[in-house]
Amino acid sequence: MAHSAGRSWAGEPETSDSLKSFGAIVKVFRERAGITQDALAALVQYSHPMISSIEQGRRLPPPDFVEKAEEALDAFGVLRAAAQHVGRQPGLATWFREWARLEKEAVNLCTYECRLVPGLLQTETYARAVFDNSLPPLTDTQLELQVTARTERQRLLTERPGTPFSFIIEESVLMRRLGGAATTREQLEHLLERGTLRNVEIQVVPADREEHACLDGPVALLETPYHRWLGYSEGQKNGRLISDAKDVSVLQMRYAKMRSQALSHAESTSLLKRMRGAL
Repeated sequence: MAHSAGRSWAGEPETSDSLKSFGAIVKVFRERAGITQDALAALVQYSHPMISSIEQGRRLPPPDFVEKAEEALDAFGVLRAAAQHVGRQPGLATWFREWARLEKEAVNLCTYECRLVPGLLQTETYARAVFDNSLPPLTDTQLELQVTARTERQRLLTERPGTPFSFIIEESVLMRRLGGAATTREQLEHLLERGTLRNVEIQVVPADREEHACLDGPVALLETPYHRWLGYSEGQKNGRLISDAKDVSVLQMRYAKMRSQALSHAESTSLLKRMRGAL
């Protein structure tokens, strides 16, 4: 979780045959109806670029888009049926997909990140800066898939208000100014906004902290609906789901220690405001 994916899953962007097929079907019904992409965009209340991206298989179709397009194009239920087969995983590295699936069902999620802002907390602008730094460089299609996948994951924070989300972020991550001062300011404002959600706790580890419990790197933990705890670790071109109870216990111990070493949520909010004001 460490957004279990600040950037690491960026190494394996994939397109999806089901996405391309769905896009082709939308295009066929749009042309059958004799309307342009602009006209369809107006009917379904989405932008022209979004319609174009969906037809090209570059964007996941939002559920309300499917329903609106189904009605606007009089598609006989075909779009609704085709949407059931659209893969929801493009843009995620294969090694991260199982963790992403578990995230959706978790009753408790914890993330410590020392590389980048956790993926669940990234603005779209920040995420694009992350993917712009990928090596080898991503194609436009790959980048769009990455950004879309990340945006889809972020819905967890608001769609699951009863699930606690704990984030611990190194101050040095925010000092890096990835993407420039404007991107960083927007990201700081986004963290402050997300921090007002009752189910979200954000803690910052000061750069001058002399003790540190997670020197081995990012830590990701979640609790399943069956109250089993799992961990996740991530590195260069790989990720590992950790299920051994003994290993997970060690990660829990480290995370708990990090919570005591980081600033409190209120103190972190004050620090974020000061950092925003300094930009």
